[in-house]
Amino acid sequence: MNPVKHVAIIMDGNGRWGVKHKKSRNAGHRAGLNTVDIIINQCIHNKIQVLTLYAFSSENWKRPKNEIIFLFKLLENFLKKKINKIIEKDIKLKFIGEINKLPIKLQKLIKLSEKKTINKKSLQVNIALNYGSKVELINTIKKIKQKKIKLNEKNIDQNLYTRHLPDPDMLIRTGNTHRLSNFLLWQLSYTEIFFEKKLWPDFKGKDFNKILNKFKNIKRNFGSI
Repeated sequence: MNPVKHVAIIMDGNGRWGVKHKKSRNAGHRAGLNTVDIIINQCIHNKIQVLTLYAFSSENWKRPKNEIIFLFKLLENFLKKKINKIIEKDIKLKFIGEINKLPIKLQKLIKLSEKKTINKKSLQVNIALNYGSKVELINTIKKIKQKKIKLNEKNIDQNLYTRHLPDPDMLIRTGNTHRLSNFLLWQLSYTEIFFEKKLWPDFKGKDFNKILNKFKNIKRNFGSI
């Protein structure tokens, strides 16, 4: 049975779900938060150490301005209303990406949320926000050059946003789309990938556990026989 320390998820399909059920992409983003709650609870139940969620990519700025504003406001409200519950559940929040390019009000909430949860230990939830893996790798190489240390695999690992964390054991992408979309490209080198047809708001605890059970029975060779 393969142990699971780190699960990464591309939460795809919110907009399509919203258009289909409510004729509004924003309604789908709001509905997707319910699934986030479900999966966080499942991770705690299964004693998973790290959950990394792809919330907003560096390419998502191409979306309509009204949708972007709604997404940031949704996250602001989530952090304000849910922070006490997050603390009660002993969850550590960490945001990865170019956070300094987000709205100032959101940046302040992010820093406050990270500060309040810094010592929590049941589960670390990484939220990839304004995140792009290529930019992460470029910034990592710049850090290595500034530190005047050798450019090698170990030093790249130690200067990524996810430094000090195990690489994802499994990646789930909902929404019936089969691509990585510039997400954790370095970290996913030996990750088991599961593409799920269901849109993110339709993805439930039983779906997560089904994939978890599949993963646990996969023979993982890491290059060996």
